[in-house]
Amino acid sequence: MAGGKHILGKQSAHRVFGTAKVGDRGQIVIPKEARELFQIKPGDTLLILGETETGLIISRPELLNNLADEILNNVKKEG
Repeated sequence: MAGGKHILGKQSAHRVFGTAKVGDRGQIVIPKEARELFQIKPGDTLLILGETETGLIISRPELLNNLADEILNNVKKEG
């Protein structure tokens, strides 16, 4: 697994992996360390979200599905 900076033995939740140049076809290469850390493999589907003020977010769709389920379950409990 990829290394990283550690503070008191805890791996940092926020990381900078480097830069990615956009190719002619709009493609980018995700740095190897990031692919290893997040277990991104060729053929995986990633969700791209954007907000004009803060930029882009790249995530695994299933992570946001889990978050949506959690939010909906909390709404049901409060209702």
